Amino acid sequence: MSQQFELFEIANPCIGVCQSNKKGYCFGCLRSRTERQLWHDMTTEQHREVLRLVNGRRQRIEQMRQRKNEQLGFDFNEAAETGELF
Repeated sequence: MSQQFELFEIANPCIGVCQSNKKGYCFGCLRSRTERQLWHDMTTEQHREVLRLVNGRRQRIEQMRQRKNEQLGFDFNEAAETGELF
């Protein structure tokens, strides 16, 4: 099987936040410490795999946020109702 020729380099997903949670995942790009440290030495296929993992992490975070909002019964994006006090 022939390999596909890459026209464009896969860009580094870093957005410059560069702070990690206690498990070592970056708050900005959602990569692990190892994924961040080895990015420049990875092949294109390895870059794709990291980006696939990052996408899965992003989806899980969004699902957790939605469940949390449903449990609390709040929509934080919606303007709060304020009644008149006097």
